[in-house]
Amino acid sequence: MNRKRIERLWRLEGHRLPPRRQKRSGKRAQGSGENSSRNRPALSVNHTWSYDFVSATTRRSGPIRILNVVDEFSRRSLGSCVSRSIGAAAVIRHLSKLFAIHGHPQAIRSDNGREFIATSVVSWLATYGVQAVFIEKASPQQNPFVERFNGTMRRDLLDVEEFDSVLEARVLVDAWNLEYNTQRPHRGLGFMTPLAYARSHNVAAR
Repeated sequence: MNRKRIERLWRLEGHRLPPRRQKRSGKRAQGSGENSSRNRPALSVNHTWSYDFVSATTRRSGPIRILNVVDEFSRRSLGSCVSRSIGAAAVIRHLSKLFAIHGHPQAIRSDNGREFIATSVVSWLATYGVQAVFIEKASPQQNPFVERFNGTMRRDLLDVEEFDSVLEARVLVDAWNLEYNTQRPHRGLGFMTPLAYARSHNVAAR
């Protein structure tokens, strides 16, 4: 007797095979539509940030990841992390740097990527009183500000530039962020740039 014969006889007797157990990796998605930007809008500068990844490649060495962080109220890019790989520890390091520069928000919105839902990240945010809010799974429209920012970066930079190295990508991404904040008026901001809009709300934006 072998496994296949036993399975065949089991079926002939009208029994169902027990489902195969699948190994789970990491935490389950925990987002909700209640955490969308429509239901939880940003009310002021540093009220709600959002962050997400966008991918790119270098000409010689392959793929890179870019973690973008945006202040939803002012649409301002707060800073990008560019690296070959970005795990939970790198997310914490990047946010720590941004908190030192810009202060910290009341909440930060994201999808259910494993780097964002990691216990280490959520717990670290809680030490600053920052609530991690997660949108519904497979619903990027619930996190539109960083999604729109990523799309603009993709169209205007990543699809038109070739990077020879991670270092070159970091330099060009930082330069593009500066241009985005200081030279690109937004209709939704009364045709002000993100930096000017943040400053108009009595924030010493950097």
